[in-house]
Amino acid sequence: MFHLDTLARLVRAHLAEIREQARSDAGYTTETIIVTALLAILGLTVVGIIVAKVTAKANGIDLGG
Repeated sequence: MFHLDTLARLVRAHLAEIREQARSDAGYTTETIIVTALLAILGLTVVGIIVAKVTAKANGIDLGG
């Protein structure tokens, strides 16, 4: 019975350690999502500005017609 009790304690301690580690890493995922979303928004904004400038330049070209 002693071995089973020791094994149960070790399993409980290991599970507690895993839970604590999961809690400490929980904020990292949210932070990553926010940073990724901000970078995506920034990228789309830059692409929009470039497209607007290229379109304006293309519309300003005189084709002689």
